[in-house]
Amino acid sequence: MTPILQTVFPPDMMTKRALPGIAPVQGGILHVDDAYSGQMDQRRRLLTTRRDKVLRLLPEGQGAALEVLHWALTQLPALGYTVTPDTVLCPDGHLEPIDFADPLATLGRVCQADFCILQAGSQNEHVMTGAVLCFPASWTLSEKIGRSLTGIHTPVMEYDDNIARRVQRLFDGVQVGRPVWRFNQLWYVDAQLHQPRSETDKRVVPERAEAANFLRTERQIMMRLPESRAVVFIIHTYIFARENVPE
Repeated sequence: MTPILQTVFPPDMMTKRALPGIAPVQGGILHVDDAYSGQMDQRRRLLTTRRDKVLRLLPEGQGAALEVLHWALTQLPALGYTVTPDTVLCPDGHLEPIDFADPLATLGRVCQADFCILQAGSQNEHVMTGAVLCFPASWTLSEKIGRSLTGIHTPVMEYDDNIARRVQRLFDGVQVGRPVWRFNQLWYVDAQLHQPRSETDKRVVPERAEAANFLRTERQIMMRLPESRAVVFIIHTYIFARENVPE
């Protein structure tokens, strides 16, 4: 089976930054790493067999979804893809037709990252209007679509009013051409990439810390689209076996 775990730990993700702990993006936004083939196999399988679980798009998010697909297609050639007007030849040899009527599905089948679209809502908070989320880390897309940032983070104990205001200011302040990023890190018992969990369920934490042998870390990028003005939350998931995590 093609590996789904990365082995090379990104140097810029070795220092923990507190929430929201953001910094300007240095270098490219989209990445291809050593687990691309294995992770893409899972993404394509999920989009075929569990599409309703990993992809949601509200009517108001359609324009932004198409915009982010057009943007991504301009970025891919630098990462080893071959892009024509109709197809994308991926680094693993997979040839994907470009379906502009189904932009998030096309993104999910060619890009290693997940994409969430958030747009300004009527209550002065950004609302999730669309997402392709194949690799959720203990949350469920069906519970978050159409909800504001506060609603999305309802079960997060640390997400108090102060952090909510800071995060909303962050989304308001993201500028076109100046994406920002942060990352998180959490130990898991298994290496599953698709880890949905209802907000009413408690995350299972092992009694012994050493029983959690896989470090899951997400590179989270916030980028504003110039036409729709939506903020795209891009999540690239890394999972490392304990022996590959730097001390």
